[in-house]
Amino acid sequence: MKKFVLLTLIAITNFALSFADTTYVVEKGDTLYSISRKNQITVAELRTANNLSENDVLKAGQKIIIPEADIGTAAALSSSNQKSAPKVSSNAQTSSYVVQKGDTLYGIARKNGMKVPELLALNNLDNNAVIKVGQKLKISSGSQLSQGALPSSTSKTTPVYNQDNSSPVSTTTIRLDDKAPDTRTYGSTVSSDANTKWPVKNPRITSVKGKVSGVQLSASQNEKVLCIHEGTVMYVGVYRGFGQVLFVQSKTGLIYAYTGLGSVNVKKGDYAVSGADLGTAGVDPISGKPGITFMVFQNGQPIDPRTAPRN
Repeated sequence: MKKFVLLTLIAITNFALSFADTTYVVEKGDTLYSISRKNQITVAELRTANNLSENDVLKAGQKIIIPEADIGTAAALSSSNQKSAPKVSSNAQTSSYVVQKGDTLYGIARKNGMKVPELLALNNLDNNAVIKVGQKLKISSGSQLSQGALPSSTSKTTPVYNQDNSSPVSTTTIRLDDKAPDTRTYGSTVSSDANTKWPVKNPRITSVKGKVSGVQLSASQNEKVLCIHEGTVMYVGVYRGFGQVLFVQSKTGLIYAYTGLGSVNVKKGDYAVSGADLGTAGVDPISGKPGITFMVFQNGQPIDPRTAPRN
């Protein structure tokens, strides 16, 4: 019995640590990209957590923070980099914070009960912002991002068309880390309008709770996952707790997150039209059956996938 209790406590501790901030010591040959892949988060999250710019070079022995995985923040930071950040609506009063040595946007946000996208928006900062000692920032523990759309992307893109209009594209299968914890819990089965378009055909729709809101969609084995709203592919990779993930950003700034994929047919920078073949459904680790978790974010905040725009 004591052994069982001890093992349970160890398991709980390991699970908790997997979502807490950790420190990583840079090794020779490391890059932000390689470190992000090892830890199954995005490069943008690493930059923000460590106040690094795109031009900063890592050095062996350097200590960097590996932030807690938050797919909403990852989606917001993976969006188009724009100077004109979305507005923040808040009934709470804002106050001023003076940046101290060692501060990062990620750390300041956490200390003040904010999300990084909220802090960026409140201070009209873009996703690559680097702060300096003595800089004054606005903070508010009660702020919430407005539902206004982000500016459209100006990045160069490569179109990805559906099967009727394109040549075949290569498929990439990424090996998953089996130790990555699953952050989801299931709610009830939900309904949607019969005419609502989903990434897979005729799915059973189950609400997803936990650290993020969304829906779990049942699928057939290796079923194709189709793009439901055209946009730019902003991120492709394995994300901690969600398996293979890709983000597609619409011209209005919505981020459509397709997660738990078995394979991916697109790469970052591609422009996926509605109906494009994005990849295949993976196996849901909770049910053991084929399916994907689907989420939609606006300014880092989840919105109901059933009511998100389609085209």
